[in-house]
Amino acid sequence: MLVDQLWPRGLKKQDARIDRWVKEIAPTTELRKWYSHDPEKWPEFKRRYFDELDGHAEFINEFIKTIKGRNVTFLFSSKELKLNNALALKEYVESKSKI
Repeated sequence: MLVDQLWPRGLKKQDARIDRWVKEIAPTTELRKWYSHDPEKWPEFKRRYFDELDGHAEFINEFIKTIKGRNVTFLFSSKELKLNNALALKEYVESKSKI
């Protein structure tokens, strides 16, 4: 599942093996631009992102039901491997449900 608002550069949609593009749970453009992958902003980014996700509780609950008990890979387009929205989303989903 692609969990970004933007399609990754250089990847053709017909070549991608993505089952679902879940733009609805990606960080807002404003939050993404504010964060700009600044490691010092990581804790605040997660707090703000989790607040955004809390604002979409109905969608998130449905999303969790969809992925529960399945092997799911969150794909992201950032070059940053340790501090990215996919890892934050994983942490958030795990905190809301034991998957």
